[in-house]
Order: sequence, then structure tokens, then C-alpha cells
Amino acid sequence: MADDKLEYDPIGVIHTPFESPEGMPIQPAGADATGTVELAPRYAAGLQDLAEFSHCILLYHFHASDDDVSLTVEPFLDETERGLFATRAPQRPNPIGLSVVEIDTVTGREITVNGVDVVDGTPLLDIKPFVPQFDAPDDVDAGWLETSQSAVHSKRADDRFC
Repeated sequence: MADDKLEYDPIGVIHTPFESPEGMPIQPAGADATGTVELAPRYAAGLQDLAEFSHCILLYHFHASDDDVSLTVEPFLDETERGLFATRAPQRPNPIGLSVVEIDTVTGREITVNGVDVVDGTPLLDIKPFVPQFDAPDDVDAGWLETSQSAVHSKRADDRFC
């Protein structure tokens, strides 16, 4: 691998009711919160036609996550240590998050979204439309999560990744 550094400039910010990771929903499926995605003015034209989609994918920087990365973690939905890359833990070598959220409205340079599960002030890296034919395979195995999927709707984050 090359030692070249990659740099990204945020294209906007995600506003939510969550002031810290603790107590926040752990995934969009368990989030009943509304948020606003605010793009920098120079990116506003890129929102054209997004309102035609019901959902979008937000890619963002885990700015409120601890920098102490471990390759094994105890995820929120389990009591067993798991390999980092088999979890959605926010402490990662490259702290990039992904959430699929429902689009409520697109106005000017703002998107109002439902099902948001990120900390207020989160730097936004990219937005992509969610397309079921592209993003939702038919035959899926959820690994160790198969036994704890029902808890995703009620489980909230604690301080283990803060």
C-alpha cells in the first residue's frame, strides 16, 4: 500500500437532536429522529433530482468518536468481542460512517431526513441516492447479528466508543 495521505473536505454538516453519541440510536433502523443535512452553498446544485428518491445514503466523518482504535470490539448488540470489520463500531482506522435515511424534503441546500442516527454537527462527506436494485441484495446473511437484529430498534449507544 502506498503511504499517500488522502484528504477529504466536508461538503456540509448534519444537524440532529443528539449532542453526544451516548443515548443515540445505534443504527437508522432504530432512529425515530429527524435531522437536517445542510450543504455548503457551492454544492447546492448537486441536490437537483434527489427529492425524487425516498431514501439516501449519507457518508460522514465520525468526529465525536474516540481515536483509540482496536481491531476487536464488543459491539452494542452483543456481549462477545468481535472483529472490528464485522461490526458497525464508530472507532475505525478511517472514521467514516454510513447511514441510510428517509428523505422528507429537499429545499435549497438542505435535506430534511428521518431516521437519522448521528451526532449533531457531524461533517458530511457525500450523499448518494439509495437504489434498492443496487444497494439491497436478495440473498443476505447477517452473520453474528442474526440473533440480535430485533434489538436494533430499541438499543441506544452507551459510552463504550466515546
